[in-house]
Amino acid sequence: MAEIAVERKALFDRKRVAFGIVLLVMATLTFLLLPARSEGLTSTFVLTSRRGGVAIEAPDLVLSTWPTLLVIGLVLALGGIWQAIKGFKHSDLTVALGVGLMIMAFLVWAARGASVNLTGIFVSSLVRATPIALAALSGIYSERSGVVNIAIEGMMLMGAFAAVVVASITDNMLLGIVGGMLAGMLLALIHAVLSIRYRVDQIVSGASLIILALGTTSYLQRAVLNLNPELNQPGPAIAAVPIPVLWKIPVLGPVLFNLSPIIYTMFGLLIVTRILMNNTRWGLRVRSVGEHPRAADTLGINVFRTRYISVLISGAIAGLAGAYMSIGSAARFNEGMSAGKGFLGLAAMIFGNWNPGGAFFGSLVFGFFDSLQEKLALLQVGVAGDLLGMAPYLATMVVLAGFIGRSRMPAADGQPYEKE
Repeated sequence: MAEIAVERKALFDRKRVAFGIVLLVMATLTFLLLPARSEGLTSTFVLTSRRGGVAIEAPDLVLSTWPTLLVIGLVLALGGIWQAIKGFKHSDLTVALGVGLMIMAFLVWAARGASVNLTGIFVSSLVRATPIALAALSGIYSERSGVVNIAIEGMMLMGAFAAVVVASITDNMLLGIVGGMLAGMLLALIHAVLSIRYRVDQIVSGASLIILALGTTSYLQRAVLNLNPELNQPGPAIAAVPIPVLWKIPVLGPVLFNLSPIIYTMFGLLIVTRILMNNTRWGLRVRSVGEHPRAADTLGINVFRTRYISVLISGAIAGLAGAYMSIGSAARFNEGMSAGKGFLGLAAMIFGNWNPGGAFFGSLVFGFFDSLQEKLALLQVGVAGDLLGMAPYLATMVVLAGFIGRSRMPAADGQPYEKE
């Protein structure tokens, strides 16, 4: 017991110092944003939004650029020193707040002498984060049961294609969504059979399915959709559904209460997944199968059935993500339109330590920087958009390296189970 206590204290000390260093680095980066030419300039953040032809008024947030950056830098520096020496009680939350302050500092610097529609950035970030968050949820269901599922990218692509075709034929968006989810489940079933029954290497199986989906959809687009364009015309993208009264709340209304039904569904899935995995018998069985399948089998849990169900749910959610990209957003299918969002979802899942809340936060980070690239290109701030796009990946690698916190996958993740 004494050795365990010593080891825990050493881990706590390392984490405390590491978090302090992170905050000090962020403070240094903030001070570097203090060029002399920013003195006397102001940064204006527009909070008024226009949705459906209706303006939701809110006063602009106007900040003095140089003093604001100085204050943020000092707060981060003092917080870093205190964290390194004493340590805050909730160090994870402290670092999260520090990241928020660093992002705010960057926005203040980028908007110096200009204006940025902050509400628009929030809305765009959530829209861009939705398919990534759904992909992350898809990965959680599969990997919590012990099956690695890198085929999410392929399932999203097949879901996007099937959703467009079904919606175009039936002229019904709901049937298109169902078609997309079924297509994702079909690919998931193949992955489950290969991985669970035949114990094929799960990475190889997933990669093969991605290649299959990419090749199949590319061929069908050229051979079918291009020759029959009516099959790629599902109608207008799924419109946002405003929640009465709430959608007119300044700032919060456009961001949270005037969204696509699929985004509302994504929020519902986050809550349901959290409850299922932590507060239900089925969720505890899924987690036990992903941690120690032999012990679960000894207790009478059907390991194979649990994994099959989990992978099929994973495929359905991935298909929903694909349907959102095609009929929910673009209103058509484009070759390779998943564009790596399945892999981003897996990165967000790892960033969030295989938990729904953390995975959603990771997805928002990806969505935010994706949206920010577009906004900063208009401002011409002199920072390459590709550099901003690197930020979430760097954060994920830092988490995986164990520098910030500890990211731990299910113990039996990726390991085939053979019943004795």
